[in-house]
Amino acid sequence: MRKFLNRLAANAMCGAFAAKEKVCQAVEDLKRDERGLSGIVVAVLLILVAVLAVVMLWGLLKGYITDLWGIITGQSSGLN
Repeated sequence: MRKFLNRLAANAMCGAFAAKEKVCQAVEDLKRDERGLSGIVVAVLLILVAVLAVVMLWGLLKGYITDLWGIITGQSSGLN
């Protein structure tokens, strides 16, 4: 029985080391794989630029739109 348990433990250790090597190799392959990375980066940057453009445009036009809305609704902004 002891011989069987020793073999089982040895096989388990070999299996664990083999699994570790497979995982490490998969991680290294993933690190070196650059397919699709540039497309994702470009998409994120375009979304960021679009959001910043909208925020800047809103900051520039907010006062003008508020004044126009006050004129349309007949409310005074108090800046006359």
